[in-house]
Amino acid sequence: MTTMQEFRDELNNAIIGRKAEFDFMLIALLQQGHVLLESVPGSGKTMMAKTFANAFQGAFGRIQFTPDVLPSDVTGVRYFNPQVQEFILKEGPVSTNILLADEINRATPRTQSSLLEAMEEKQVTIDGETVKLPTPFMVIATQNPIESQQGTFPLPAAQLDRFLFKLNIGYPSFEEEHHILKQYGKNPGAITASSVIGPAEVAKWSKEAGEVAVHEDVERYILKIVRATREHTYLELGLSSRAALAIFQATKAHAYISGRSYATPDDVKKVIGPAALHRLELSTEGMLTKELEEVLKDIVESIPTPIEATV
Repeated sequence: MTTMQEFRDELNNAIIGRKAEFDFMLIALLQQGHVLLESVPGSGKTMMAKTFANAFQGAFGRIQFTPDVLPSDVTGVRYFNPQVQEFILKEGPVSTNILLADEINRATPRTQSSLLEAMEEKQVTIDGETVKLPTPFMVIATQNPIESQQGTFPLPAAQLDRFLFKLNIGYPSFEEEHHILKQYGKNPGAITASSVIGPAEVAKWSKEAGEVAVHEDVERYILKIVRATREHTYLELGLSSRAALAIFQATKAHAYISGRSYATPDDVKKVIGPAALHRLELSTEGMLTKELEEVLKDIVESIPTPIEATV
């Protein structure tokens, strides 16, 4: 059986400079969460998603979102087959293990909402019939910054809240970009990662991540941060109970991939940004005063860190 480190090495050798992002994607896979990748065009979002899926020996589906994509193009449809004189269920691309929702913010709100049931309940309803999705199930969505794009539809808060993490993909360093030129110069877009893990490994790791011990002081630390976001003057929308649970699960998985059987406050601090920022909204006063990242940083720093909270 492939080790987790071998899986991480396979990803990091395939794409240089995305170690942290791949670790967050691995955490999401272990918790059956979902990831939203955002950056300017050409920064490798789609290649990251395809590389991650290629290293997993499961089913992979892709939807290239455009304004004319319909909900049935995502979930599937029941159609009448005249040859057998009965209705046939045709499952959509969402019936897979890893779904790449490429440029999700180019889909209409109606089509975007067709993913809500799948992301939350791991099932879809097609003409009244419930279809369970495979295990594991994970959505990796990509989008370009809304401010710089025409013909996009901002994801509503309810949709954003279904993503465990939102990762803002920055530019690689000079040396990393030099390595990219050498690695992909002859064959741009090539996926070099090999399939190294399957559903059995993911199920095992997920179970072990779920058994990570979390001290009550760490639980209270998470809740204090969550509740502080709801009371902050600069925030119009604070973190929900779903967000608190997401941070809790991500904390456990981060500890697990770090090789520990217990979570620490540092695990909380590592995951809080990607797990929380996309769920927060600045108030009018906040927009005139600070960036969202600064507000969250101030909140975290204002909450006393538990000292003895390792078992």
